[in-house]
Amino acid sequence: MLKTIIDSGPLIALFDRSDKYHKIVLDFIKSYQGKLITSWAVITEVSHMLDFNLQVQIDFLKWCEMGGIEVYPISQDEISNIRVMMEKYSNIPMDLADATLMYIANKENIKNIVSIDSDFDIYRTLKKQSLNNLLK
Repeated sequence: MLKTIIDSGPLIALFDRSDKYHKIVLDFIKSYQGKLITSWAVITEVSHMLDFNLQVQIDFLKWCEMGGIEVYPISQDEISNIRVMMEKYSNIPMDLADATLMYIANKENIKNIVSIDSDFDIYRTLKKQSLNNLLK
């Protein structure tokens, strides 16, 4: 099964009908055949950005519960790897959510991402490869 990392931007757009990327992301989600993987940092970021409506936040969490995405477990002893990555890209800067996604990509050898963020055009895996953004 194809595994793809998903960033906060598309998740926000999926649940915010006024977002300019809403239809693009909705169409992608409907047609995607595979597993979408994210981190708790992304879930937190999405929930915060959807704070304009508590029901929308709840709908997002229900969708997560029903398996819309898989939340990848990151243990405390893995935090140092994420911090090192943030330090490496501090000039961009790389935030926690993005760092966790790149960490997952490296650890699980995942080559695809769904993002509306151009920072993922810059970030590289440990093998010096960029991720293939399925929304572009």
